[in-house]
Amino acid sequence: MIERLLVANRGEIARRIFASCRALGVETVAVHSDADADAPFVAEADLAVRLPGNTPAETYLRIDLVLDAARRAGADAVHPGYGFLAESAEFAAAVADAGLTWVGPPAKAIAAMGDKMAAKALLADAGVPMLPTWTDPDQVTAFPVLVKASAGGGGRGMRVVRDAAGLAEAVASARREAAAAFGDGTVFIERYVERGRHVEVQIFGDTHGTVVALGERDCSIQRRHQKIVEEAPGVLPDEVRQRLREAAVAAGRTVDYVGAGTVEFLLSPDGDIHFLEMNTRLQVEHPVTELTTGLDLVRLQLLVAEGEPLPVAAAPPAAGHAIEVRLCAEDPARGYRPATGTLRRFALPGVAVEFGPLAGPGLRLDSGVVDGSVVGVHYDSMLAKVIAWAPTRAEAARALAGALARAELHGVATNRDLLVRILRSPEFAAVDVDTGFLDRHPEVFAPLLPADQVPVAALVAALAGAAERRAAAPVLAGLPSGWRNVPAVPQVVRYARGDDEIEVRYRFDRGGALAEWSVAVVDGAGARAGEPGDGAARPTVTLVEATPGRVVLDVAGVRRAYRVHRVGSEVFVDGPDGAASLTELPRFPLPTAELAAGSLVAPLPGTVTRLHVEVGRRVAAGELLLTLEAMKLEHPVLAPTDGVVADLPVPAGGQVDTGAVLAVVDPDLEAPR
Repeated sequence: MIERLLVANRGEIARRIFASCRALGVETVAVHSDADADAPFVAEADLAVRLPGNTPAETYLRIDLVLDAARRAGADAVHPGYGFLAESAEFAAAVADAGLTWVGPPAKAIAAMGDKMAAKALLADAGVPMLPTWTDPDQVTAFPVLVKASAGGGGRGMRVVRDAAGLAEAVASARREAAAAFGDGTVFIERYVERGRHVEVQIFGDTHGTVVALGERDCSIQRRHQKIVEEAPGVLPDEVRQRLREAAVAAGRTVDYVGAGTVEFLLSPDGDIHFLEMNTRLQVEHPVTELTTGLDLVRLQLLVAEGEPLPVAAAPPAAGHAIEVRLCAEDPARGYRPATGTLRRFALPGVAVEFGPLAGPGLRLDSGVVDGSVVGVHYDSMLAKVIAWAPTRAEAARALAGALARAELHGVATNRDLLVRILRSPEFAAVDVDTGFLDRHPEVFAPLLPADQVPVAALVAALAGAAERRAAAPVLAGLPSGWRNVPAVPQVVRYARGDDEIEVRYRFDRGGALAEWSVAVVDGAGARAGEPGDGAARPTVTLVEATPGRVVLDVAGVRRAYRVHRVGSEVFVDGPDGAASLTELPRFPLPTAELAAGSLVAPLPGTVTRLHVEVGRRVAAGELLLTLEAMKLEHPVLAPTDGVVADLPVPAGGQVDTGAVLAVVDPDLEAPR
C-alpha cells in the first residue's frame, strides 16, 4: 500500500493528483523550484521539498534531486504527472532501483514508445496503421509534411512544411526546440494529412494482463500543434470508434502496458486512421474521460501501482458529453505571445467542483493558479483547465462558453476570448473541426469586446475612479463627484490599452448626473478617432449608479452593469459585452528615454537562441531576424518594414528582459557596398 506519494511535477497536475490522494488517505509530497515556492500546489501538499533554481533543467528534470527529495521526505512512491520526467524510462528505472513504487508504466514500455520511430516500426508489425515516415530530409519528395520531435510531445518541435525550400530550416528549428524541451534534438518527418482530426484513445493496463480502452477524445482544435479544446466522447461513426479502440488496445498489449496511457491517431476525412504516437502517462485532457465514464483515473493509477486488478474489463458506456478548454496566459492575436505578470483576479462563475467528479451538469476547474499567482517565464503558459459536463454536447459548449465569457481574468493576457468564440462558432456546433480549424477561421481571433464598446468601457473606468476618489475624500465627501466651481470644464483621464491611448472627457452637472462625455482613441500609428466635439457617433448614456467596484449605465435605453477592479494604475472592466484592461496614465508623465527608430523590443524575458541576419544586411518586411525562446517555445522576431539591420545588440545565447532592444531596422539606411 502506498502511504506517502511524491509528485514529481508542478501546477494543476500536482494539485489534481493531491486531490485523489486525499480521498484515498495517501500523504503527499511536493517538490518545487524557487519560482514555485509560493504556488498553490506547494501549500496543499503535506510535505514540500525545495529544488534549488528556477529552470526545469535545474529543478524538475533533475532525477538525482527528485529522488533525494523522496528520501528526505520519507516517500514510498513517486507519481511523475505529465511533462518533465513523466516519459523518462531512466527516471522510471531509477525510482524502482531506489526501492520506491513507480506510479506509471514499466520503464521498458516507456522506452519502447519514447523513441517514436522505433515505436512506429514496432506497432506497424502489430497491425496498427501508420503514415509514411522519413528520417532523412533528402528522402522527402512529396509535400506537405510534418517535422516532429522523436522524444517528446505537447506540440514542441513540430513544424508543418509545404515545400522543399522550407524543410531544412524547419528541421533545424525543430531540433533546437526539441533539444531545449526534452534534452533530445532527434526529429523525423511524416506525411501531413490535410483536414485531419486528432482523435486519441485512453487506455489502461494492470499487472494481471488486462488492457482496456476507456473511450476516445477529440482533440482536433489546436494552436501550434498543441491542443486547446478537447472533448469526450468523440463524435464518430461507431465503426470508426471500434477500429480506434481495437488499434489502441493492440498497441498497449504489444508493450505489456501497465497504468494510464493514451494512443493518439489522425483520422483522415475518408475515415482512415493513422497512428501518431503513444503517450505513456496521464494526459492533460484526462478530465473529460473522467466525467463521461465516472472513473477517477488517478485513483486507478495508484491502485494499479499497488498491484490491484482494474475494476473494469471494458469501457463503461459514455454518459453525456464533456468539453475541456486550456486557459493559457498568452495573446492569440499576437502570434500566441506568452504573457507574464501577476494574476490580480482569477474567478470563474458557476464552478461546481475542483479536481473531482460532478454530481450533475456543471463546471469543473483544474487550476494551477489563484488570485495573486505570479506567471513567470520558466514554464509553459497554461493557467487552468475548465471542463463542462452536460447531457448533450450543445449544452456543454454553451455552459462552458458562458462561464468563460463571465470570468474575471485580471492582470495577465489570456486566450479566453478565442476559446469563447470557438465554442460559439457554428462550425464547432456542427463538428466541422480538424487540426487546421484556426487557420481557416480567422474570425474567432476577434476580441469579445466590440471596438465600438471600448469607449464605454473607458468611460466606466473613469466613473469608477471618480467614485473611488469621492469615497476616499478627507473633506467635503458629501459633494457630488466632479463638483467644481466651473462646471462647464470636463474632467480628463487618459488610459493605455495595448498600443492605443484613450482619452476620456466627462462632466457632471450640479446634481451629480452625467452631463456629457466623449472619448478619443489614439492608436499605435498615431491615428485618432472619436475626437471630442467631432460628431463621432456615441450612444446616449445615463449614469444610474457608480461605486468604485460597480458602475451601472443606461446605454441607448438599455441598462448595463459593469464590474470594475482597480489595482494601482491597472483598471479591469468586465461587462455584458466583454472585458477591457486599461492602465491609467499619469497626468504629468516623467520623461523617458527615446528608442531609436525601427527598434524591436523583447515582449517578455527570454533567451536569444539564434541570429538569422547580420548588421548591415538589407531585409524585407516580415523577414526573420532572430528567434527568442521564452516559456519553453521559440518565438520569431520579424522585420517590421523594409530596411537595413542597423544594430543587433544581443548575441545568440544572450538573456533579455522585457523591453530590451533586440534589433534595429532602419528603413532609411543604405546597405554597405
